[in-house]
Amino acid sequence: MGQASTAETYLKIENVWKAFGDFYALKDISLEVRRSEFVCFLGPSGCGKTTLLRAIAGLDIQTTGSVFQDGQDISALPPSERDFGIVFQSYALFPNLTVEKNIAFGLENSGIARPDIEKRVAELLELVGLPEQAKKYPAQLSGGQQQRIALARAIAMSPGLLLLDEPLSALDAKVRVHLRHEVKDLQRKLGVTTIMVTHDQEEALAMADRIVVMNHGVIEQVGSPTDVYREPVSLFVADFIGETNQLDCEAGMKGKGIRVGKQTLASAPHTHTDGQQVIAVIRPEDIIPHGDGARSTGAPEEISEPGNTVETTVDEMEFLGSFWRTRLSSPDLGTGQIVADFSVNAVRRMEIQVGGRMRIEIPSQRLKVFAATAEPEK
Repeated sequence: MGQASTAETYLKIENVWKAFGDFYALKDISLEVRRSEFVCFLGPSGCGKTTLLRAIAGLDIQTTGSVFQDGQDISALPPSERDFGIVFQSYALFPNLTVEKNIAFGLENSGIARPDIEKRVAELLELVGLPEQAKKYPAQLSGGQQQRIALARAIAMSPGLLLLDEPLSALDAKVRVHLRHEVKDLQRKLGVTTIMVTHDQEEALAMADRIVVMNHGVIEQVGSPTDVYREPVSLFVADFIGETNQLDCEAGMKGKGIRVGKQTLASAPHTHTDGQQVIAVIRPEDIIPHGDGARSTGAPEEISEPGNTVETTVDEMEFLGSFWRTRLSSPDLGTGQIVADFSVNAVRRMEIQVGGRMRIEIPSQRLKVFAATAEPEK
């Protein structure tokens, strides 16, 4: 599943397959990456994302298919003849070399004059915010500092392509969040085409210009973070990225709704025939609270879709700082619970509490409908 663009294509992957014996880790992958774009390969362990990255780098050449970089067919070239820098999860710094020697390693092997190397190393240390660490050894640095040095070494030769293989996953949560902003800022500053492998959906949503969602060796969806989050094309994408409610139901209303429990709800348009078993998906933050009418203070909120409202009971509430995650049940929707995220202000204003009754609205355009059975693998 490729995605063409009016912007200049820098990396082009055509019909790439990768077999390990009888197992296909990649199945007919086609993709275009634009110049200066930041693309994330996102998916669960074993989905093929690292295999694809290694094929691009020439570290594990594809079984069939082609890879083009800046118009050149690099499909059969060894890594040493490809134009990329790479950063691994494990940093892969030389422990017996100082920070400046680590960064200078590739430069020294390319015949650049010593004064020019020293100048370039100083520039890179400044760029990654560690000018005072030049004489230290990797073991004397924190994990976040080591990853910055690994990044500086990867871009030392000004590569046309930067490959990042889960570069932040070994760091603790706070450092990871801080460093992902630094990496994105650095990528924008350099304008280098970048591909990052990650299994962390939040990381991909925060950093990528486009996300390539992979599963079982195929591309499920390619799109902007907003696209893949708000408009998933498959149940897998909807489920893997973000929190979702999944309602077992029947298609109805001639492709414009569903029947769940005793309730008929309008939905986003779908292609399933009436009566077909389907799964409807709604994200917790898309559910609109309307209180119970009696306890709510202030003017009642207008219900935009009266037919898509449900009377529920609040079973549980979990405070998550910026919002409350509530678990709601309704006999009209069958035996399952619906998870809804409400703002702190809404909970206070409507006096939402465990055991209370409340009416919720399920916006039809945010209610996505997918086939109940998984589609066969390609």
